[in-house]
Amino acid sequence: MPAAPTPLINALTVDVEDYFQVSSFERVVDRREWSSRESRVVISTQRLLDLFAAHDVRGTFFILGWVAERFPQLVRDIAAAGHELACHSHWHRLVYEMTPAAFREDLRQSKRAIEDAAGASVTAFRAPSFSITGRSLWALEILVEEGFTVDSSIFPTRHDRYGMPDAKPEIHVVDTPAGPITELPMTVCPLPGVTLPVGGGGYFRLYPWAITRRLLARVNRQAGRPFVFYVHPWEVDPDQPRIRGGTRLSHFRHYVNLRTTATKIDRMLRQFRFGTVSDVIAQSQTAQRLTAQPTTAELAA
Repeated sequence: MPAAPTPLINALTVDVEDYFQVSSFERVVDRREWSSRESRVVISTQRLLDLFAAHDVRGTFFILGWVAERFPQLVRDIAAAGHELACHSHWHRLVYEMTPAAFREDLRQSKRAIEDAAGASVTAFRAPSFSITGRSLWALEILVEEGFTVDSSIFPTRHDRYGMPDAKPEIHVVDTPAGPITELPMTVCPLPGVTLPVGGGGYFRLYPWAITRRLLARVNRQAGRPFVFYVHPWEVDPDQPRIRGGTRLSHFRHYVNLRTTATKIDRMLRQFRFGTVSDVIAQSQTAQRLTAQPTTAELAA
């Protein structure tokens, strides 16, 4: 009897930002107010670290440079626990609302803050709110020029704030004028007549766990590829201060089912295999050489 295939390693990722730094509230909370707000990022990130340690899993933490500057010990604690460090920008600005020069400066500032705190290099990036879209594919070239080898910002779905519905859903290499960069897209599950985002954020909190489990298993088995799970520390902090202002939609997206997130993550970690972004990319490279290299122009087509 042939041996059963080893279950895929899926990417366990955390976008380390505070509850008041999210895009849903950026029109309500001025960035000049960040320092005066009650911060919850250390205690909520520690909850995730404890949860991951209980399951003996390692992941990749995409850290906001602003957080790294103010809480360098948190960055060191993440690294000491064996997790991979990555960059989530400095000021959590949407990439397509920035100029290339402003994006480069923000990228350098955040990379420097994280590396200074950890004493280790950072080569993976995720844009705030997945804001590398057809309008901002130029950012991939800048990432390569600034020493990044991996991006995890493209979401193959439709959304009012992000998304590239026709983007490749699997790990692939994008050839930019500055050189190649490996893209780890966010996870979608194709169903008859619809493509569902699954595996993180508001989708993870909104869907019942039984549905999420079936969709994630479908990605692993039928699509034959790993999924990317993402979470923010504030999503396991139901007691965070409530922010006044903003739209009903922004409040719903931010606060829906916060009290059940940790329980769902615990169930997920019991039923699927996880590792870092580097682990998942290495797994894919071993299984099949990444030969397809779409250019940024082809992605935008």
